[in-house]
Formats: sequence, structure tokens, C-alpha cells
Amino acid sequence: MRSVTKGLLAGAAGTAALNLTTYGDMLLRGRSSSDTPAQVAGRLADRAGVGLGEEASKSNREQAAGALLGYVTGLGVGVAYGLLRRGRGPLPEWAAGPVLGAAAMAGSDVPAAALGVTDPTRWDRTSWVSDAVPHLVYGFTTASVYRALR
Repeated sequence: MRSVTKGLLAGAAGTAALNLTTYGDMLLRGRSSSDTPAQVAGRLADRAGVGLGEEASKSNREQAAGALLGYVTGLGVGVAYGLLRRGRGPLPEWAAGPVLGAAAMAGSDVPAAALGVTDPTRWDRTSWVSDAVPHLVYGFTTASVYRALR
């Protein structure tokens, strides 16, 4: 259970770092937030037959659910890392960070692509950097915090 708790705490720290990086980028470049998480949440709700309300309340619920899905991904990757690291020596931090970042990025991008919300094969370099850098920050933060909790 200690591994799960450490992974959960590390994933929470990584998620906070990802959000800080994303919002910092938005502030520096003056860009808007992505509507992809809200669209994913809306499509998942539709497929599950869950009504989210009408117009404004539906949009607000989609945004909230999209943000919560991001937290679930970040915390889930942290917990999975804790379970995988249980009883083993830690991965070198240089390897753990990119692996965790890639896992978190896949956890958000694969469902979005599978639901037809986005097509990463059509992203430009700026879009890739905007997605990859915060996820790498997530990965390095999660790995570092997990390591510090040993």
C-alpha cells in the first residue's frame, strides 16, 4: 500500500507541475486553453448515455469533466508507477521522467484521437511542443517526488 500512496502523491505533484507549466505557457504566449479535454468528456458522456444538461450547463460540465479526466490520468500514472516500482530498484531518473511523461501524454492523447477529437498526425511543431513539454515536466516531477519519498 505504501507504493500506491507514494505513487499517488508523486502523481499529484506531477499533475500540479503539468498544470503550472501549461498555464505558464498560456500566460507567456497569450494562447487560449485547449477545448480537447472538454470534447473528450462530452463524447465519452454521449457514448455512455449520460446527459450533461442543456447548452451552458452542458458546456460547463464538459469542461469540468475534461479537467477531472486530466487529474485521473495524472494520478493514475503515478499509482501505476508506484505499483511497478514496488520491490524493485528505481529506474534512473533520466529514464523514468520521459517514460512517465510519455505514459501521461498517451493517457490523454490516445483517447482524444480514438474519439476523433484530434489527429496528432496533423499537429504542427508548436502543437507538439505545447503538449510534450508539460508532459515531460509531469514525468520528471513524478519520478523525482517518488524517488524523494523512498
